Amino acid sequence: MKPIDRFISQMVESARLAQTQDASAATALIQKALAESGLLPHGVQAPQAPFANPGQAPFVDLNPAPRWSARMGRRHAPGARQAKADPRAPGRFIDGSFSCGAGTRHYKLYIPAQPAKQPRALVVMLHGCTQNPDDFATGTAMNALAEEHGCLVLYPAQDKGANHNGCWNWFETAHQAREQGEPAILAGMTRQVMAEHEADPARVFVAGLSAGGAMAAILGAEYPDLYAAVGVHSGLPAGSARDMMSGLKAMREPGKAKRLRKGVAAIVIHGDADHLVNAGNGEAVLGQFLKAQAAPLHKHSEAHDHAGRRCTRSTWRDEGGRTVLEHWQLHGAGHAWSGGNPAGSHTDASGPSASAEMLRFFLAQGA
Repeated sequence: MKPIDRFISQMVESARLAQTQDASAATALIQKALAESGLLPHGVQAPQAPFANPGQAPFVDLNPAPRWSARMGRRHAPGARQAKADPRAPGRFIDGSFSCGAGTRHYKLYIPAQPAKQPRALVVMLHGCTQNPDDFATGTAMNALAEEHGCLVLYPAQDKGANHNGCWNWFETAHQAREQGEPAILAGMTRQVMAEHEADPARVFVAGLSAGGAMAAILGAEYPDLYAAVGVHSGLPAGSARDMMSGLKAMREPGKAKRLRKGVAAIVIHGDADHLVNAGNGEAVLGQFLKAQAAPLHKHSEAHDHAGRRCTRSTWRDEGGRTVLEHWQLHGAGHAWSGGNPAGSHTDASGPSASAEMLRFFLAQGA
């Protein structure tokens, strides 16, 4: 059995044990699975406490965050963790929170130092499992790009009470529909920030990594009236799972994606050596948004070396020449943010820069 298959089977079994209320056995199996797969650093223990959600084992799709992030987390409230400031991003990085009937989440918001000459574009960035807003901002370096282009960047923070490993619950049906669960919270948070900071409603975008990418796909599927474009890095299509066990299966074996009511522009980035989320999921995300497009599109593909990595980039353009869909297949890349800053977790310094390519694609939609 391949290591990833063994890891997934162990996680599935741990979920079964949790459902039978045998939390100690489930925790022991999770520790064993993490240690054998290399996902648990030497000397670090997996959680010993019962699971935050009854019947739900921790859902892991990323390596643990760096130690500086964990240390900061002990001194700051959720969503308010801090990393070393980026001198290229001299704007304000402020704390906030949003509450609605579906729950409360904290967030960080980057506001550029340069004065706004017009309503700003807003990019919502959804972190992956074990990450937090400061870590994700550091690893993606999106704030520096936002400063250059005058954009707001919103980093929602998953609450550990909602998911022990800080994953967005993309795999649960309760968090896959419009105005329900986490999609309702994230869309409401987006609207609140838009109103408070006078964002341009025609230039609101959402992107994410892994679990965050899967949730970004859900937001694009459920809120095409709110988000003009979606960026999915190493994620999964909307509706690809109904619970944790089917989510683990979808990570390994991409299944049938739900049909969307309306298409939005989307850029998909995925490494073909991703051992945690099968690269076929990137193609499934692309297909999901492609099928929802109302008008015929023209495809163009090219392979080239890009900042130290061989890539295949495919684009789909409308009759007016605007790129509506874009797919980056990163040859030899694993499960990490492409072109990221090593000071953040789950990054690959080799290019292309996912942040630069996503922002370029996003801003072209509102041009």
